[in-house]
Amino acid sequence: MLNNMPQIAIAPMLDWTDRHYRYFMRKISKKTILYTEMVVADAIIHGDRDKLLEFNPEEQHVVLQLGGSNPEKLATSTKIAVEYGYQEINLNCGCPSDRVQSGKFGACLMKEPELVADCIKAMQEVVSIPVTVKQRIGLDYDYDYDYCAKFVETIANAGCKSFIIHARNAVLKGLSPKDNREIPPLRYDYVYQLKKDFPDLNIMLNGGIKTTTDMINHLELVDGVMLGREAYYNPYLFANFDNQFFADNNPLRTRKEIALDMISYLENHLAQGHRLHHVTRHMIGLYHGCKKAKLWRQQLTTNIIKSNNIKDYIDLLGIMDE
Repeated sequence: MLNNMPQIAIAPMLDWTDRHYRYFMRKISKKTILYTEMVVADAIIHGDRDKLLEFNPEEQHVVLQLGGSNPEKLATSTKIAVEYGYQEINLNCGCPSDRVQSGKFGACLMKEPELVADCIKAMQEVVSIPVTVKQRIGLDYDYDYDYCAKFVETIANAGCKSFIIHARNAVLKGLSPKDNREIPPLRYDYVYQLKKDFPDLNIMLNGGIKTTTDMINHLELVDGVMLGREAYYNPYLFANFDNQFFADNNPLRTRKEIALDMISYLENHLAQGHRLHHVTRHMIGLYHGCKKAKLWRQQLTTNIIKSNNIKDYIDLLGIMDE
């Protein structure tokens, strides 16, 4: 483990890891690394940059994940991102969706390691912050560790020092993104071997991690772990991570304390003319596993949506407990 300090991160997830979710998760864990949804380089260059890139300073450390395959465009969007305060940029080489493939980026980039290396070089030349890669272990139904290792070696030779490895192949045709997260078998041994073969690289493992026990076991063999949907459905899982993994020794916050701490953010969001649901939809899993979890979910997905009234949210907290 590099620097004797583990890395724990929440995966970039489309329509889920937006600025509101990230702010909410910061109320639960200060040390977990947060990722944006994937943002396409062209969108940053030609689109509404404030909408795509602005974030609350409390979200830091937050990583911007970029999608693209044109070195010049990726360099331009990377430079713009730094102006917004991002501390790290991640290149997506793992998304298998048809839409992403049609743009010639995501997992299909694993077919072109030299192009990825050129992209990394171009991005690193314009910024001083880390530029990292998120990838799969392979493509389709070809399970070949040497292919995976050669891809990592090529990108590392371009200067990339940190890799997030989803320990499944990406099947480019015939499987939906959901199926690609479930059907290709997990091969954690590939990721463990990468760490052995490239001890000077930072290797973070992603895929199928759901419990603290899983995390502890993986962290014996890699530098970090990244959780995806479990982090969204069960956010309170992270409540003690700062103490457990980073020795912070802070009092464990209750679910209710976290929910109360969101009131000012919700009030500000409402004052800007937005709907509470933009934020509260990310909080539905806060009481996962508790006696009143169903009540919490129902109120956030029905009453709060209909009323759009902060008083109803505060009243709900009055009847919630642990």
